[in-house]
Amino acid sequence: MCEQFNYRSILAPYMRNLLEMKASAGISGHRMKWILKEFDDFAEATNLADTYITSDFIASWHKTRKADCEQTMYAKYSVWHQLTTLMSRTGCPCFIPKLPKMPQAGFTPYIFTVEQIKNILNACDRYRLYDVRMGTSLFAMPAILRLLYSTGVRISEALSILNEDVHLNEHYIYLRKTKNGTERIIPVCESLSSVFTEYIANRNKMPVPGIDSSKHSFFTKPDGTVIRACSVYQHLRKLLVACGIPYIGNHHGPRVHDLRHTFAVHSLVQMSRSGMDLYTGLPILSTSLGHHSLKATEQYVRLTFAMYPELEQQCSAVNAFVYPKVSLAYDDNDRLC
Repeated sequence: MCEQFNYRSILAPYMRNLLEMKASAGISGHRMKWILKEFDDFAEATNLADTYITSDFIASWHKTRKADCEQTMYAKYSVWHQLTTLMSRTGCPCFIPKLPKMPQAGFTPYIFTVEQIKNILNACDRYRLYDVRMGTSLFAMPAILRLLYSTGVRISEALSILNEDVHLNEHYIYLRKTKNGTERIIPVCESLSSVFTEYIANRNKMPVPGIDSSKHSFFTKPDGTVIRACSVYQHLRKLLVACGIPYIGNHHGPRVHDLRHTFAVHSLVQMSRSGMDLYTGLPILSTSLGHHSLKATEQYVRLTFAMYPELEQQCSAVNAFVYPKVSLAYDDNDRLC
């Protein structure tokens, strides 16, 4: 375990045990690691000397989290619930806190229009640096953004791709490190394959040892180091300004992850306009996105109907009770307000 997750309190063995159980189930638990780090720091700061966690201890911790929103507190209480349950089952009776009421999701993703996507990609192709920076990720940005929009992969999944995972002759990419811990294959269209071919040819000219080896990161900086998600975020922010797309900020986007949402909505629109019933296309989209259930994907159907109401008339009557109508505001440019 890396240094930042080297838990030191009396609860540390149980925290490591919980993470090992998650890992054995194929769950990375990255967010859980950070939440447990917070618990570990609090236990050390309060000099917790007993493995018995009381309701007073949980209440004392709760008082320190005044700035956390409902969604964050729900996630943290979920970890408390799992940790105390595990401890109780291993001979350390603890107070097991009840989960608070799950907060209603009030976030609406930003869906780019087709014209906005074209403008962003064109602006990215024209983007130039004013000086030589071997540590910039700009070199790979045209390929990365096209991958995110045309396949709907998460940025973490995209940046974890190795050279051996890219099979352009067979038109697919093999994803090993995914959010849900389930490996999957994503298709590569002809245009994306062309972009990747050009990217690989130019990338391999860089004097970096092993840059074309099978285990090397597919997306890399000119100095051979891996590209971080924060770099992609920063470049997208500049591209939004260049394209005149307002940036709301405070996690309301437009964000890099909104390219994934846009892929989902645009895919459903394309399916519908090509004559495919959305009820038939939903499992295809769900598999492509790497969702474990259709429930996680059906939000895109409701969002698509809200933005393109004319498509609902083309959908079969069997879907009427499956995908209820939602009331979302959108402007004349098919953008959510």
